[in-house]
Amino acid sequence: MGKKRDAERGKQKIHEAMEVLEALGLPLRQQNERSALTLLSLLGLKPGNTWDKASNPLMGITPMMEFFAAHYGKQYAPNTRETVRRHTVHQFVQAALIMPNPDKPSRPTNSPKAVYQIEPSALKLLRLFGKLSWERRLR
Repeated sequence: MGKKRDAERGKQKIHEAMEVLEALGLPLRQQNERSALTLLSLLGLKPGNTWDKASNPLMGITPMMEFFAAHYGKQYAPNTRETVRRHTVHQFVQAALIMPNPDKPSRPTNSPKAVYQIEPSALKLLRLFGKLSWERRLR
């Protein structure tokens, strides 16, 4: 019973993250499960967490993928790391949703030590998802 409930919570949280990506106006190519999981990992949101509990940890691509697996049961092959970086993370950076290497801006984005973090004003907005003020803040 517990695993089934966790799986349902996970599906719901992924669906919510996809709603967020759409509301933020990200391109259709980024409104998918991989991008939703990337957003959730960068917010440190597990299936049972509410959006107001979002945080903004520094996170590299491999730790993001480990988060997908550990908390959402979504395994991606190690060779998809570049897909996550090029087809999700890059667009999140372009949309100013996340910052690359805020701890060391001179670090190259293709460095194995590259990390990303949710932009502070985006974090503030995302913590409002599911509340009445979310819609007002989007306008």
